[in-house]
Amino acid sequence: MSRAIEAAPIALGIRPAELSDASALAGLMCELGYETRLAEMEMRLDSILTDARYKTFVAVNEGKICGMIGTVCDHSHVHNNVSGRIIALVVSKTKRRRGVAGQLVAVAENDFAERNITRITLTTRFEREDAHKFYENLGYSRNGFRFIKNLPAAAD
Repeated sequence: MSRAIEAAPIALGIRPAELSDASALAGLMCELGYETRLAEMEMRLDSILTDARYKTFVAVNEGKICGMIGTVCDHSHVHNNVSGRIIALVVSKTKRRRGVAGQLVAVAENDFAERNITRITLTTRFEREDAHKFYENLGYSRNGFRFIKNLPAAAD
């Protein structure tokens, strides 16, 4: 694996996402490896933006969205307190290694803390070794595996 070179940090604004951000967020999901059409992202945001358990923040540089983080808070069968989970974190390929992801995580962690959430979880794919190192450098630790199984969709 090659060692990536860090570029200079960029000027950044971070704000809550809006429905009008759907096109940019769909593009970022595609960069993350999840093909997403505009209509699909609009449908997702319709639900996410009206559910207080979810938060979505976007990073803006020079008037354009260049990153996003999506989180959710939920009760658990295995913990007494509400936990937070980072669902998605992605930075545009042209803005990576410039401090954007770290700033997005910091905003999400501050939001969790304001809601008295003290435990945060997340998952990444095995092949995303740079992401593993990134999270470990932020103080996150590995503690298990994620298993998935896709079930057939219910008939209409």
